[in-house]
Amino acid sequence: MTAIPQGRNRSRLALAGGMCALAMAGTVLTGCSSEEDPNAGTNGVGKLPPEKIQAKTLAAAGSVDAVRLAGSVVASGRTYELDMRLTSDGGTGSVTAQGATFRLLRVGEQLFLRADPEFWNNESGGDGEDSDAAAAAEKLGGKYVKVPQQDPSYKRFSTFTDKDVLLDSLLALHGTLATDGHHEQSGVRTIRITGDQGAGGTLDVSLEGKPYPLRLVRGGDAGTLRFSEWGEDFALDKPAKNETVDYGQQLPTS
Repeated sequence: MTAIPQGRNRSRLALAGGMCALAMAGTVLTGCSSEEDPNAGTNGVGKLPPEKIQAKTLAAAGSVDAVRLAGSVVASGRTYELDMRLTSDGGTGSVTAQGATFRLLRVGEQLFLRADPEFWNNESGGDGEDSDAAAAAEKLGGKYVKVPQQDPSYKRFSTFTDKDVLLDSLLALHGTLATDGHHEQSGVRTIRITGDQGAGGTLDVSLEGKPYPLRLVRGGDAGTLRFSEWGEDFALDKPAKNETVDYGQQLPTS
């Protein structure tokens, strides 16, 4: 057997070691590159300017018929706690204001409100001593009351059940838009955009699947809302007749 010169053997070993080191370095660098890119494996909106991110999330929100929103909204000096499921044809859920909670249900143009007697007594301005007001409140308590479209309360309450009206008014950020880094909401990666460095609101947009809005902090401490169940359909049925009170043209509270 012919012996391989010792010098040549050392050269081959050095070359092999160098190739292995180069291959390992390439693997490490590739791995680091993927881990350091927060947009790797996402829907790509995190790479866009904030104006385009906002346009895409508004388009995504408008492309589906159902959503759930929960959180707080401050309007006209009142704080409303909402937990609503909305579709293009109505909505259902609960609203809490000034310590009183009531349920809303809208199917098409028909709006129903259900609350306890205390809520109706407060709405009518009663103090619990007016026997007529107390009797009316007791009758309404626990029932779905059909709200007449001519009644002033109809517009006020139906707004909480209108997907397009709510999203158009809530999702708008005010002022100069900017991105504010990558975040996470309920285990979903997001890109955050802000208006006027947060003074005009902040919005977290999903980086997974469609770029739906997931969390909104309204400017001026006007509330925080979370959005979920995008595109998940649900049943929306009118209450049974024996659960409903119809006062005709006007509620007794107006």
